[in-house]
Amino acid sequence: MQGSNQGMVTTTTTSSAGQTIWGLDAIQLHSHYWASLGVQVVRQGEPSQIVPHAELYLLTDPRTLPMFRLKPAMNMLEWIEPHVLTIRLHDTREKTYRERAISDDTDRFLKFERVYDASGRLARVMLTPERELAELWMAAPDPRTAFRRIKRFVPRHERVTMSLDGKTFDRTSDDEIASLLNELVREWKRPDSTIPRARHKDNNGVWIDPESRIATSARLLGNVWVGAGRQIDSDQVIVGPAVMWDDPETRPQTPNIDWMMIEPSEPPQDLAVQSTATSLYLTAKRGLDIVLALIGLVLTLPMWLVVMFLIWLEDGGPFFFGHMRETRGGREFMCWKFRSMKNGAENMKELIAKHNQVDGPQVYIDNDPRITRIGNFIRRYNIDEFPQFWNVLRGDMSMVGPRPSPRKENQYCPAWREARLSVRPGITGLWQIRRTRNKGSDFQEWIKYDIEYVENMSMWRDLKIIYKTVSQLTRKGARS
Repeated sequence: MQGSNQGMVTTTTTSSAGQTIWGLDAIQLHSHYWASLGVQVVRQGEPSQIVPHAELYLLTDPRTLPMFRLKPAMNMLEWIEPHVLTIRLHDTREKTYRERAISDDTDRFLKFERVYDASGRLARVMLTPERELAELWMAAPDPRTAFRRIKRFVPRHERVTMSLDGKTFDRTSDDEIASLLNELVREWKRPDSTIPRARHKDNNGVWIDPESRIATSARLLGNVWVGAGRQIDSDQVIVGPAVMWDDPETRPQTPNIDWMMIEPSEPPQDLAVQSTATSLYLTAKRGLDIVLALIGLVLTLPMWLVVMFLIWLEDGGPFFFGHMRETRGGREFMCWKFRSMKNGAENMKELIAKHNQVDGPQVYIDNDPRITRIGNFIRRYNIDEFPQFWNVLRGDMSMVGPRPSPRKENQYCPAWREARLSVRPGITGLWQIRRTRNKGSDFQEWIKYDIEYVENMSMWRDLKIIYKTVSQLTRKGARS
């Protein structure tokens, strides 16, 4: 399923019957991923050949599709050398949600919908180097019997149990399969290790089928997989993580895993975009936010009366404009600014959008007729954002972070949304000080810098961003 927005396409990875990428459906992709690490997935009740060349066998029930870091389990196996390692797998997705793609009657993509589930999930899987145990597991009539057989067959002193954080996906849910595919597209760096048809394109994270047709001017951004027979036209933009399924008419044969040719590698350290923030840093960051917000309010408060008077003089009230934005965890809050647009500007947005000069969900044009004269001035020097010091004091925002954006804008890229909603949005941030405003690249820069900030958060970086923001505003004032 795919949809477009001003030349941009975000492709969701819902799994319907018969859909494949490089000849593989979602379940087979999961098996190929683990095979690239030297691990054969063995599902209870699903007969398959237990290969002798696998380094380990991952024993799971037929419904659970686990994803977790292999290294801690490997360390346990190497040091203690048990016959069986039982893993209690805790799903780490904060406020676990299911992705649902909403489309119209013509199957045109409209938006993503998130259905949150605050309850955590726990799954149990096993790792073993013993081929006989894998066969015993596979032949059991149900998962409970399979676990009991393994316990009876393996002495207690040869069994070890550990807990790991990871993610578990439900094979029976299309929404869960979509989340699994997003996970694989983001984190599997070398699908060609077990899928011969996967060919690496120019930029990192883009893998294409040799029978796909991609126009020279098309842009594939982020992690994108393109299947056989798919065509991407000129000037089309694909924003990952995205899967462009095989064309059913040119679907290739399902590839076998060549276990003799696999060179197992360590999986990624994390299964999602993760913040580097420690509890000490977060506490210090919140303290800095409160101090700077109080200082900001005290220093700017005399200007508020002047700005409010000029707004009233030109266009009457109200003085402030409030808009619902999302903060950490997807919680919505009212983000405040001085009103810089004419009354009724929201009703003109559709007309302005026809002349939009930036990609993505934002709307921006030069000489926007909706902006008042005082609005142009306060926007140029970021005076319109002074009321956000109040949002910082309330804990809805931070001094530094991703740009606060509404739910509608956050639907465009699941990986980007998940990263930016793991922290509080900021009055300023990496995107604000680095953006180029180059035509057709603003949204991509927004994604890039938001994720870069979340992955590399530190007090030093926050202070550096604040310093550069003040420097840029000072230079603007000097040029005026």
